[in-house]
Amino acid sequence: MSIASAVGFIALGGVAAEIGIVMVVYLNQAVAARRAKGELNGEHNLPQAIIEGAALRVRPIAMTVAVIIAGLLPIMWGNGTGAEIMRRIAAPMIGGMVTATLLTMFVIPAAYRLIHTRSLGPNRV
Repeated sequence: MSIASAVGFIALGGVAAEIGIVMVVYLNQAVAARRAKGELNGEHNLPQAIIEGAALRVRPIAMTVAVIIAGLLPIMWGNGTGAEIMRRIAAPMIGGMVTATLLTMFVIPAAYRLIHTRSLGPNRV
């Protein structure tokens, strides 16, 4: 673990937090829209709203991750001055973007459902 690697992890944390926050905002909007229409009557309608909100974020998140990885791959292959240090910054970002994408697409909506259901009680959604 070097300072350059720590910088890479800090950058990864920032990008992952940004993507996660955008996912939660869209989940909140989808649930609020369903609630405003009166379509959020029971606990069985909540997953539909969550899927709708998460589905709106698949393409933008995939594009963001693809661009970040495509931008960092030349750094990993470079041989010029400072390439060794830059590789240490880029390596955590490349590996972490894959796991951050999986976290954002699968874990955040599932956790949102658990928290949202539990906070409103079993009979109210």
